[in-house]
Amino acid sequence: MPHEYKIPEVGQKAPDFTLPASNGKTIDLQKLAAKQPVILYFYPKADTPGCTREACGFRDARPDYEKAGVTVLGISPDRIEDVKDFADKFQINFPLLADADHAVCDRYGMWQEKNMYGRKYWGAARSTFIIGKGGTIRHIFHKVKPEGHEQEVMRWLKENPA
Repeated sequence: MPHEYKIPEVGQKAPDFTLPASNGKTIDLQKLAAKQPVILYFYPKADTPGCTREACGFRDARPDYEKAGVTVLGISPDRIEDVKDFADKFQINFPLLADADHAVCDRYGMWQEKNMYGRKYWGAARSTFIIGKGGTIRHIFHKVKPEGHEQEVMRWLKENPA
């Protein structure tokens, strides 16, 4: 089941989207990125151990991201109900986006074939895009390790000011 989308590259415009968020709003990437940089991280599934560690890391680091003038968004191929439940359960203080039909995962090249214990399946790849003000991709973290990733992203931001 090959997909026609390739992973966008650094320097390219980030694919735009509008998705429902855990906070009850609808997020339009283009409008948001016109005002400030965005950290867009893709995670496989709400309320699973690695995804919970990653979301809680960004939750705890949110004051640092706010001080830096950066918005954090998490995106997964979950239903909006599951994303809301996950955000409520762990008091996630930034929008988690529901990409239930994985169309946005597709456009970013993040809907990939995976292999766990010999079983192949399709799912979201754990990756993070740093999108600069204006909507251009500045950096991509591939094959992210959830533990401490929010610090890795913040280090990159500090070392690469816009």
